[in-house]
Amino acid sequence: MKLNRFKQVVDAGRVPVGHMIMEFGTRGIAKILEAANVDFVLIDMEHTGFDPSNVADLVAWFKATPVAPFVRVPQGLYHFLARTMDAGALGVMVANVESGEQARSIVNAVKFAPMGHRGLGLGTAHNDYVAPNAVEYFEYANRNTTVICQIESVKGVENLEAIASTEGVDVLWVGHWDLTQSMGIPGQFQHPRFLEAMRAVVDATRKRHKLAGIQPQSAAQASEWLALGYNVFSWGVDIGVYRNALTAAVAEFRKTTVK
Repeated sequence: MKLNRFKQVVDAGRVPVGHMIMEFGTRGIAKILEAANVDFVLIDMEHTGFDPSNVADLVAWFKATPVAPFVRVPQGLYHFLARTMDAGALGVMVANVESGEQARSIVNAVKFAPMGHRGLGLGTAHNDYVAPNAVEYFEYANRNTTVICQIESVKGVENLEAIASTEGVDVLWVGHWDLTQSMGIPGQFQHPRFLEAMRAVVDATRKRHKLAGIQPQSAAQASEWLALGYNVFSWGVDIGVYRNALTAAVAEFRKTTVK
């Protein structure tokens, strides 16, 4: 069984590029992102009105494309994580992970034994409604599932080693706004303390053969963070991409209409 596109890109030594959906949960969004050639999508449940039914629809639409669907759940609780995986998601993102114990709990909820304790509901959406060979499927699903732990607080930075060393965690992802807020320096992305934390995340992932993820807001920011060693990127949020592109286009058009 073939691994999803995110895993393929990582295995090939390239940098996977994704996109976050917070607003446009439409039937066409999956094909739009496929046309844009992104590798994965982050469907956000933390700051949106998306409920499990919306997420299940989005995941189903994305699974008809090569784009790997990941879901950011509101909290690292079993009923969010396991239901999201049973809907067919190929990975989860959990906000503000602050300890190895939290990381272990997340892995337990989304990975099958022996790696985790995810309950069995086979032959449903995550199996495309086909009853699988159970033993083969458990091994494949564990390899094909991506676990992303967001580092968004001073405490999370202090416990980087424990989080990164948790078996089954794939990506440490800096929530840069929340992290600067926790540090008392909101939005100061050039502050020495923030940059030190950014480097610490990269160091922790390199030591444990994990990935370092982040969501830049500009090409310049992306270049800077790529140079720091980040190797998984989400290119913006749907709201910002649409608003910024439309704002720039309207402004340009108005220049042509001024007499």
